Amino acid sequence: MRTVAQVDVAVAGGGAAGFFSALHAKSAAPDARVVILEKSREFLAKVAISGGGRCNVTHACFDPARLVQFYPRGGRELRGPFHRFQPRDTVEWFTSRGVGLKTEADGRMFPVSDSSSDIVNTLLSEADALDVRLNPLQGLATAEPREGGGFRLELTDGSCMECRVLILATGGNRGSGGLAVAESLGHTVIPPVPSLFSFHVRSPMLDGLAGIAVDPVAVRIPELNAAESGPMLITHKGLSGPAILKLSAWQARALAERNDAVELRVQWLGALSREEVLQQMETLRREQGGRTVVKSLLGGLPRRLWERLVHLAGIDESVTWARLTAGQRDALLASLTDAPCTMRGKTLNKEEFVTCGGVCLKQVNMKTFGSRLHPDLFFAGEVLNIDGVTGGFNFQAAWTGGVLSGTAAGERLVSWAG
Repeated sequence: MRTVAQVDVAVAGGGAAGFFSALHAKSAAPDARVVILEKSREFLAKVAISGGGRCNVTHACFDPARLVQFYPRGGRELRGPFHRFQPRDTVEWFTSRGVGLKTEADGRMFPVSDSSSDIVNTLLSEADALDVRLNPLQGLATAEPREGGGFRLELTDGSCMECRVLILATGGNRGSGGLAVAESLGHTVIPPVPSLFSFHVRSPMLDGLAGIAVDPVAVRIPELNAAESGPMLITHKGLSGPAILKLSAWQARALAERNDAVELRVQWLGALSREEVLQQMETLRREQGGRTVVKSLLGGLPRRLWERLVHLAGIDESVTWARLTAGQRDALLASLTDAPCTMRGKTLNKEEFVTCGGVCLKQVNMKTFGSRLHPDLFFAGEVLNIDGVTGGFNFQAAWTGGVLSGTAAGERLVSWAG
């Protein structure tokens, strides 16, 4: 007869949400046997590589009403949870354990050391101090409700485990197993699709300009009536940077439905209206008519990009502002303020993979992140249909969900004992 391990709380998923769930479950029920089940060898792998190895822990937005506006999915449902645990609480949690956080100009918050290892080591040390067990190479394969409560689990290494409370924190990827388990337990799962990705764009406007960054830029997808602004980076495959990542997050499902094939419009001088750009061009014609257009760098654009736009407008290097024809002026104005290009695919950061989709929030009590179908089942992180734009918002949702689900799981154990 196969030996079955017995635990009080089993947390499926060894990432940010899983660790915070486990730590707070143990804090709420100190005598509980809490284990984190992780399919891979490494715990907190995504935390370690996030933000280029710096870990964008959270965002310096301390107003829950404003904070929820950064979540394309789940924002309305997160308003209550953020009143209970928000970025200010995240900062306090880490700083009280010796990890100082700093705020950058755009509101993103990182460890003062600029090293994600400070976050990883703090979570590992806290788990060790609280006696939370870490089981690598043991992912969750199936979960079956037990008579009288709790679950019987089958793990990816072929072993079995029984738990009183199960927390699913496996992330939003289908391959992680958590979504399949949720479905098997009766939960509706909204099919996950990628979010936060770069755009594949082929255009003579971009050829050979990889590495050029422009800030601010405004990008539109006319057929979706969607637009975002901010810094943008030209890559070897197309476009990336915050403006593109925000657009991909808000339009993730619409883009997936169109196989990531849409027409884009770029306003390279994002802070200026078409009329303002035209006015600047007329001022140059009037006051500096002898200058060549190609040497003018209107709006402070990077030189190589400006030269490309001037060339595509059919303007020779010798043409001065005084000799610029109305047709050339209009072509250049269009290139600056409404440049067309075509998206044909996307590039995912596989290590920092983010999805939209997951367990339907209507079946989750957002006060506890507990299942409305099974009293001993809880959720945290991207396994839920919650995702944020780039800037630390996805981690904040993980911290908040981890605190509330873990605390509620610990309290559920207390009610079992009672």
